[in-house]
Amino acid sequence: MTEGEPPDAPSAAFDSAVATRRGDDGTTGLLFGGPRVRKDDLRTETYGTIDEAVAALGLARAQLGVKDRLGTLNVGFGELPAILLRLQRELFAAAAELATQPDAWDRQQDGVSRVSQAMVDGLEGMLREAEAHITMPAEFVVPGETPTSAAIELARTIVRRAERRAVALGSEGLIPGPHLLPYLNRLADLLWVLARAAEQAEARSAPPSRPDRRRAATTRSDR
Repeated sequence: MTEGEPPDAPSAAFDSAVATRRGDDGTTGLLFGGPRVRKDDLRTETYGTIDEAVAALGLARAQLGVKDRLGTLNVGFGELPAILLRLQRELFAAAAELATQPDAWDRQQDGVSRVSQAMVDGLEGMLREAEAHITMPAEFVVPGETPTSAAIELARTIVRRAERRAVALGSEGLIPGPHLLPYLNRLADLLWVLARAAEQAEARSAPPSRPDRRRAATTRSDR
């Protein structure tokens, strides 16, 4: 504050590529222009929730990065770091689909700004592969056995919240393509399995949800 400047004087303008100030009124822009919408619009709430999932997956990937630098990322983790990065990138396409204003839906591109069938198929392939290499718990489990698995579980619950928001959007005709909901549903399933894979890579298993049960587990073939 300079001498003689009133204490409530507005801060001086500054150049920033991020702080545009256009959102100071509580609105935000959608992709490809069009009218601005409120930041509490169901669309912004939904793609914002997907953004949260991307960040949670980043926590898991960062944990794996620490292990890699410390030399403790054992072979049991397999391709998990690459899988998490792939999922983060795919979620950007899911968010873009939701963030596109309706008049521009025909400008979306599969796998870039719209979820594609190939993306759903890819999740199903990863799910089959992951299930084939883990021991499945016999009942509900409590997250938190390892930092990596806990972060993946956090991402899973956020994806489920995004899925619930997307269902509400779909009822209003605000989902452009047919693959977004199946993608979110399948992704949450995959993340649950990946959390178990992360635990078992460190020779750990999540405790059962009921305290009177031991940590029982069964292979997929025994179910």
